Amino acid sequence: MEWRILMRSLICTTVLMILFPSMVDARVVRFVVEERRVFAEGKEFGTVGPYERLDGTVYMEVDPDDPLNAVIVNLDKTVLNERGNVEFSTTFYMLKPVDIARGNGKIFYGINNRGNKLESGLRWHYVPASNDPISSEDAGDGFLFRLGYTIVDAGWQGDVAEGNDRLFPDLPIARAADGSPFVASIRVELSDRGIPEEGTFTLPLKGSPRFRSYPTADFDTTKSSLTFRTEVDGYKTIIPSDQWAFGRCPLGRSSLEPSETDICVFDGLRPDRLYELIYPAKNPMVMGLGYAVTRDVASFLRNRTVDDAGNSNPIARDSTEVGISRVYGSGSSSTGMYLRDFLYLGFNEDEQHRKVFDAVNIQIPGSHRLFANVAFADPNTYSRQDDRHHFLSTSYPPMQYGVITDPLTGIRDGILKRPETDPLVFHTDTENEFWTMKASLNIHDGLGRPIFVPDNVRLYLLSNFQHSGGNPHLRVPGPPGMCANPTNPNYNGPTNRALLMALDAWADRGVEPPPNRYPQVENGTLVSLEEYLDRFPEIPGAALTGVVTELSLLNFGPWFGSTGGILTQLPPGLGPAYTVLVPTADADGLNPVGIRPMEVRAPLGTNVGWNVRATGRRQGNLCGLAGSFFPFAKTRAERQRTGDSRLSLEERYSNHQGYVDAVRHAAEELMQERFLLQEDVNRFIQSAQESDVLR
Repeated sequence: MEWRILMRSLICTTVLMILFPSMVDARVVRFVVEERRVFAEGKEFGTVGPYERLDGTVYMEVDPDDPLNAVIVNLDKTVLNERGNVEFSTTFYMLKPVDIARGNGKIFYGINNRGNKLESGLRWHYVPASNDPISSEDAGDGFLFRLGYTIVDAGWQGDVAEGNDRLFPDLPIARAADGSPFVASIRVELSDRGIPEEGTFTLPLKGSPRFRSYPTADFDTTKSSLTFRTEVDGYKTIIPSDQWAFGRCPLGRSSLEPSETDICVFDGLRPDRLYELIYPAKNPMVMGLGYAVTRDVASFLRNRTVDDAGNSNPIARDSTEVGISRVYGSGSSSTGMYLRDFLYLGFNEDEQHRKVFDAVNIQIPGSHRLFANVAFADPNTYSRQDDRHHFLSTSYPPMQYGVITDPLTGIRDGILKRPETDPLVFHTDTENEFWTMKASLNIHDGLGRPIFVPDNVRLYLLSNFQHSGGNPHLRVPGPPGMCANPTNPNYNGPTNRALLMALDAWADRGVEPPPNRYPQVENGTLVSLEEYLDRFPEIPGAALTGVVTELSLLNFGPWFGSTGGILTQLPPGLGPAYTVLVPTADADGLNPVGIRPMEVRAPLGTNVGWNVRATGRRQGNLCGLAGSFFPFAKTRAERQRTGDSRLSLEERYSNHQGYVDAVRHAAEELMQERFLLQEDVNRFIQSAQESDVLR
C-alpha cells in the first residue's frame, strides 16, 4: 500500500515537472511590459517592417541550493521566500519587429555597460549610442533592424544609480547569520577619473554619483585609512584622521554634513594625487546575481511562451511556440570581461541544463575578467597602469579560453570547460588592450609560452585602434585631453558588422569564420616592450611610452580565488610577475598583424593603441584607454625637413586618385577576407573620393 502511494506521488511530481517546469526551476516569475512605444517614427526596415520599443520590469528568483547557483557569493546570506528561493528584479528594454514573424527569429542580447545601452547602437548603426533609443536618428542606418534581430537588454550591475535611462537591478543585500549587517573592509581609489580639474572637497565614496557607494559601518575615521601619493608607485602619505570625515562638504569643513556614502577631505581632493581609502563597509549586494539575470532573461525569452502570472513572452509567435532559433550575447570592455566571467562561472547553462547563448561576441576585454562575483563588488573599477593598481577587475587565472595549467600558480583551468553548453566565441581586442589589459595572455601562458586556442574560439586584433572606437562621428586626430599626443578615435563599427555576419553564419549554418588574426609568440609578432621601442620609427614630436601594464599574481586572502569570493587582504599581496607582451610595429609604427582595418591598410598617419599622460598629469604613465595619432608629412621635402622616417602621403599615393585607389584596393581585400561588408566598402570609397587628401 505504501509502495503504491509512493509511486503515485512520484508520478504526480514527474507530471507537474513536465507540465509546469517553472514551478521547480529558478526562473523569470513575471515579465512585465510597462510601456510599449513606436520606434523610429514607424520607419520600415527592409522586409522586416517597423519596430517597437518595450520597457518594463522582470521579477525573478533563484534556488540557492541548485548547484548551478552555488557559485554566487553570499547567496546563502539573503532572505528566502516561502519557496526557499531568493527574489530579485531588474529593468529591461527591447526593440522588436512589430510583426515578430517578419523578424529573423534571433535575439541580439547586447549587455549594458554600467547600465548604459551602448552595445546594440554604439558599434552597428553609424550613429552615436543613445541611452533612450526611440527616434529614427537613433536607428542610424538600421543594420540590426534590417537583419530582423530582436534587441534585448536587462540591468545586471547592482550598484548602478537611477537616472539617464540606465538599466539597473534590485539585488538582495547579504546579512550576517544573526541578521546584523555584513561588514568588511573595502578599498577605493579616488583619482582624476572622478576628481574635477579644479579639485573638490567632497566626492561619493565610489568617486561618481552614477554608482551607489557602499555605506561606511563606522563614522570613526580612526577605524579607516586614507592616504595619497603623487606617483603610481609613489610613497603613500597618510592623511590624519582628523583631517577628513565621512560626509558631504561642497564648501569645505564648515559645510560638512555627515553621510554614510560620501567623503570630505578638509584640505580638498586634488586631481594630481591618487587617494586610497580603506574603510569598514556594510550591506554588500549579492552582485553575482547579475550573471543569473542575463542567463534567466535570455532563457525565458528563448524558451517560454508565458511567465508564471500568465503574461505572454512579448516575442513569442503564439501561445504554443516562441520561434527563437538563435540567441547571441554581446559585450564590450567591462561587459566583455563580464561575458568571460559569465562563461567561466557556468551561467551559459540554464537551470534546465539548456544552452543560453549559441554564440557570444566578446569585445575589448584583454585578458581581464570582471569579478562581479565578490562581496562588495565594484564592477565599474578595473586595473590600469596609470591608476587603480592591483584592483579588480583584472587578469587572474584562468585567463585563457582553453584549459591549461597556469605555470605560476599550478591552477589547471580554462574559461571554456563545458562542451555541452559552451557557445561559439568571437573575441576581439584593439592594440590598446595589449598595453592596458594584458591581452597577450589570451595567447600565451604566464611565462610567455604559446598556448592553444580552442576550435570554438576566434581571436581577432583590431590593429592599432584605441580602446573604444565606437563613435562614427568623431574626427581623427582627436583632442589629447589629459594625454600628451592627439588621440585616434577610429570607428570599428565596419569591422564589427562584418564579424557579426560571420558569427551568425558560423552558429546558424556551420560556415567556418575567418581564422584567428591575433599576434603570436611563435612568429615574432608578439614582443617585449624593449623590442617594440627598438622597431618604432622616428616620429618628430611624438611622446613615446616607456611602460606597459604589468601583472603580478594578486593575493587577496584565503577567501578569494578564481571564481571570486571575499577580499580580506587589502591591498593585496603581490606574487610572481606574468610575462606581458605587445604587438610588434613595422616601419610606420603599425601592427603588421591582425585584421588591419582600413585606417591601417590605407593610412594617413600612424595610429597606435597607446598614449601617455601629459605634463602635470603624472606624465610618463600610460594615458588610460586612449591611443595616439601621428599624421604623415604631406610631401617628401616636409618629412625630410622634420626628420620623419616614415614615407609622406605624396610618396605613398602620388595624388588624390592614388589615395582613392589604395582605399578601394584595401576595401576589396577586407571584403574578400570577410572583414568588411559591401555597403561599407562603398562608404569607404565614397569617403575617400570626397576627402581632401592630396588635393
